[in-house]
Amino acid sequence: MSTPLLQARSIARVYETNRGLFGRSAGVRAVDDVSLQLDRGDTLGIVGESGSGKSTTGRVVLGLEPPSAGDVLFDGQPIAAHGTPAWRQSRTRMQMIYQDPLASLDRRLSVAAQVREPLDIHHIGTVEERDARVNDLLQAVGLSQSVTQRFPHELSGGQRQRVVLARALITNPSLLVCDEPVSALDVSIQAQVVNLLTDLQAELGIAMLFISHDLRVVRQVSRRIAVMYLGRIVEEGDADDLLAKPEHPYTRALVSAAPSPGRRMADRQMLRGEPPNPANRPNGCAFHPRCPVAIARCRSETPELLDLGGRLVACHLAAADAGLAPHAATVPDRAKTQQVEAFAP
Repeated sequence: MSTPLLQARSIARVYETNRGLFGRSAGVRAVDDVSLQLDRGDTLGIVGESGSGKSTTGRVVLGLEPPSAGDVLFDGQPIAAHGTPAWRQSRTRMQMIYQDPLASLDRRLSVAAQVREPLDIHHIGTVEERDARVNDLLQAVGLSQSVTQRFPHELSGGQRQRVVLARALITNPSLLVCDEPVSALDVSIQAQVVNLLTDLQAELGIAMLFISHDLRVVRQVSRRIAVMYLGRIVEEGDADDLLAKPEHPYTRALVSAAPSPGRRMADRQMLRGEPPNPANRPNGCAFHPRCPVAIARCRSETPELLDLGGRLVACHLAAADAGLAPHAATVPDRAKTQQVEAFAP
């Protein structure tokens, strides 16, 4: 069995808040006990509301931020500490695409100079080989030679994101971490960039960790999906199966909120309130204050992420339905709870 390209094992990321009036400080657990695995050429989508820990997870697995607990393996080896020569060398094999393409680019440099910059930093190839590589890659992402000497402010949003993608691919990476790569673009341009990503992945065999709050986009590019809530994975499974039959109440709410032809507003499951403060997590299941089917056990006991026949779910009710919970008799009649229409293709 081949070694996974990327493994995160029980990683956590805690930020210490400023000390208050009485000298107290509280740790904000942006990521809490997250484990994930990504094979070569595969795509794992991570979805969740703002503040769920998606982007922090992406930065930790790239080594941009150190984990407070757990470890990350890339190609079977621990990721080197941030800023070390070994870590800088590893960046040729792992790259990140950020949400805002304009903020990701240096407004003082031309398109050609920015795409070529990683080759210059890592001393890859001769001058002629670097120029040829830049031209070939710009063509591969659908940009003409006329843009090579332009500056970021002279490009459209879609063109800028293509430049960012070309720069990320210039060193032939094995892994792309895409952090909301199309959320700042118009819908028509989103489709173009997503299709370009999937085409390049199929051609180059790149693995992708695709972070987004948009289930439509995640479904299009991902083979598996992990759903995060308040720093933890609450459900993970095959993309089509998870969206067709979500098991966790939070996943069902996300799926019901995704636009779908023929879906009525009455079918949408509305969540109560706002996500809790990560610095003051509720006891038990973090989702229970907003969950429409929470039981007493949810308020006192944190659910484990269990394998329910190929689907990983952290929910007492889902575990009880699968016969894995000791208090199955406390599960309410599901026929009396609100049912959410499955995510339609």
